[in-house]
Amino acid sequence: MKSIQNAHIKKLGNGITLVTINDPKSYNSLSTVTLKSLLNIFQKLDNDNSTKVIILEGSGNGFSAGHNLKEVKGLKKRSKYLSLFNLCSKLMMQIVNGKKPVIAKVHGAAYAAGCQLVASCDLAYSTNEAMFATPGVNIGLFCSTPMVAVSRKVNRKRMMKMLLTGEPITAKFAKEIGLINDHFNKSKLNSEILKIAKTISSKSNLTIKIGKQAFYKQLEMPLSKAYKYTSQMMTLNMMSLDAKEGISAFLEKRSPKWKNK
Repeated sequence: MKSIQNAHIKKLGNGITLVTINDPKSYNSLSTVTLKSLLNIFQKLDNDNSTKVIILEGSGNGFSAGHNLKEVKGLKKRSKYLSLFNLCSKLMMQIVNGKKPVIAKVHGAAYAAGCQLVASCDLAYSTNEAMFATPGVNIGLFCSTPMVAVSRKVNRKRMMKMLLTGEPITAKFAKEIGLINDHFNKSKLNSEILKIAKTISSKSNLTIKIGKQAFYKQLEMPLSKAYKYTSQMMTLNMMSLDAKEGISAFLEKRSPKWKNK
């Protein structure tokens, strides 16, 4: 296991890399140090050819409590607040814009910026007992940056209730509203996520990269522009060796041999 400040990397085989937020004393709060550690890791993994899928988890009792309030209280200057929130946003954008699929593995609580982190991942699975919240309103600090990611997964009325009340929601409800894909018994969470990660890692890296980029870009476009853009991306994808190999393998009833080209 490789230690990089407040985060760990572990290669699990099959092209799967586990990233662990490792600051359990602060409930894996997203301090400046932790944010920089995670940003550095995700940037490096994006260019790591041996990594096909990334799993993100928290150590200790929970996933992440969000920003470190002791640090936030000590910043005091406008420029320092802006620097912290911009850094956090940069991490979230790196996860979304990165080439590799990222799966959130959640236990305990994922609150505020921790909930934002879950929503920023491509897929998210949790234990049955996990809790999610955007509780900033309770301390006079509306969860404005967390709501950017969460509101792109959850519809407006449900999102506003989370934001206006600050009340936590259960894993069951988080699945119902689309914040997470599913939840499992604690003993099964790891094996279920690995099963999904192995399925994804068996696909063409190039195809996944093209598809992930296209998915997030088209979401922000008007319908006609989205179809024009995705037609171009489908054409780009079709020109790849992997698309030709995949179609040939299907027609010949055999397993494809990806070249990632």
